Amino acid sequence: MGILVLVFIFISLTQHGDAHGPDICNHGGGLCRMGTCDSGEYPAQFCFEPVILCCKNPSAATTES
Repeated sequence: MGILVLVFIFISLTQHGDAHGPDICNHGGGLCRMGTCDSGEYPAQFCFEPVILCCKNPSAATTES
């Protein structure tokens, strides 16, 4: 019974919400951070929803085209 609960949790975490993963965040010039972004950064999306944010620096976002 315990193994079924673990499998269910794993499946629900992999298919949850708007979580994009660290590759998309890093490719977009961001960093995955736990809980909150550092000062001067803003949360752009989630790496793993709802606790790991993809934080980007505003100056890096303006230089991308």
